[in-house]
Amino acid sequence: MATVRGTEGKYGKHFIQELHDPHAGTPEFQEMYKRFSRRILWMDSNVVPGAFQMNTAWYHHVPDRDPVFEEHVHEDDEIIGFFGTNPDDPYALDAELTFSIDGEDHLIDKTTLVFVPGGLPHGRISIKRIGTPIFHFSVVTGKNYDNGAYDTGDGK
Repeated sequence: MATVRGTEGKYGKHFIQELHDPHAGTPEFQEMYKRFSRRILWMDSNVVPGAFQMNTAWYHHVPDRDPVFEEHVHEDDEIIGFFGTNPDDPYALDAELTFSIDGEDHLIDKTTLVFVPGGLPHGRISIKRIGTPIFHFSVVTGKNYDNGAYDTGDGK
């Protein structure tokens, strides 16, 4: 069996190695987002037909606004992760943030995965402190990111 580069061959379209930026939110939100984070990769059915949605990013500074993301709801289930970057202590987040589920704020100060069932309000996020970068990801089982936390400029 021949080996091909990740993006080559019959199934190369399933390998994403460059950012397909979703340009989520208003231009003002996008500029603010770039000041506290760096999106790494994004996948959804617009990038790879049939794929569900996944976002990956580094959070490296406290954002200009608090909360940075507003509470919102998705029809589909979501898993959200906040990972510390110390390989000798992978559970040390070296940061503090709050994450809300249905109006209940939770302090996150160690590596965390959060499962949010579809239909449950969640995601007001306030980043209070970042010592070392946080690896953040979210996976929504729907084909695209809908009704998200990104500022759309329409009050939603």
